[in-house]
Amino acid sequence: MFAVAVVTVSCKSTALKQETAIKESKEEVIAIIDKVNSHWQDTHPELGNAFWNIAAYHTGNMGAYKVTKNKKYLDYSMAWAEKNQWMGAKSQDKSEWKYNYGETDKHVLFGDWQICFQTYIDLYNFTGKNDPKKIARAREVMEYEMSTVANDYWWWVDGLYMVMPVMTKLYKLTGNELYLEKLDSYLTHANGIMYDDEAKLYFRDAKYVYPKHKSTNGKKDFWARGDGWIFAGYAKIIQDLPKKAKHRQEYINRFKDMAKALAAAQQKEGYWTRSILDPEHAPGPETSGTAFFTYGYLWGINNGILDKKTYLPVVEKSWNYLTQFALQADGTLGYVQPIGEKAIPGQVVDKNSTADFGVGAFLLAASEMYRFVK
Repeated sequence: MFAVAVVTVSCKSTALKQETAIKESKEEVIAIIDKVNSHWQDTHPELGNAFWNIAAYHTGNMGAYKVTKNKKYLDYSMAWAEKNQWMGAKSQDKSEWKYNYGETDKHVLFGDWQICFQTYIDLYNFTGKNDPKKIARAREVMEYEMSTVANDYWWWVDGLYMVMPVMTKLYKLTGNELYLEKLDSYLTHANGIMYDDEAKLYFRDAKYVYPKHKSTNGKKDFWARGDGWIFAGYAKIIQDLPKKAKHRQEYINRFKDMAKALAAAQQKEGYWTRSILDPEHAPGPETSGTAFFTYGYLWGINNGILDKKTYLPVVEKSWNYLTQFALQADGTLGYVQPIGEKAIPGQVVDKNSTADFGVGAFLLAASEMYRFVK
């Protein structure tokens, strides 16, 4: 079954390669956003909890709202935030708060329960800043976290997307420099665990560092969605940092190094395989990583961080893959690898494979595409 899927990709990708230039108008990009987002919201009326996967969708929904001003999008995230009481994990007893992996209300300091704060802060900003309860829990949790001596809160690459933007967003609201100091302290710790200075990419966590772990062909195994999380995360924090912030240029340099490394690994059909440097490890297209990379490249081009001449061809191919192959006629975004933490040989990822976080990543990319064509 998996081999058939790969053959199908190859056949269709031949057609894709014939036309890669970006030709959509801003109205057409808005229509693409609405096709994907309305389909998701209409088929997911139950809203769900504030854990990472659903919350990651809402970061994309906020990106879509910023460019479309479609009140339906705003209302959907508002209802979700209200349902979750503007909180992540809900424990009120700080003595029991944890930051190891956990899906309970005690895991308040675990980043997968903090990504929701990104959207709460956005909603606070969008709705007039007249209701402090929207950001009260975010401030309580993050200010408590920063009051501790620990700096090892981020030990997996996904967590960098989940929480780094929370800290820069709260810095912008409060002016509290400690948010930026602690962000750099936590990120420095994470880099020491996961960043590979030779490849200029991130391992998912300590379990996957080479040579302890290798891909099928003995190569370094960089997981596409994992590097997508951090590539997008850098874009989000650089955007929020003051021009003279102490570590801003350092983050820009890291972002540009990643952009160069990722461009070299893009497949001719426009996507990135799940194991970035070993396409044979888990062959075939994958949408969530590709969408996050597309968002990062477009943001970089739109903000003068990445050279347009160098990286627009990368975006043309990835955007073509996302809209002409991954996006299905009914608005389903396919080829999204399911929840996991690695590229899995033999795992079937096909047109019916979709997920909230993948849709969120696509909406971020499409929102930056709107800014690009505009």
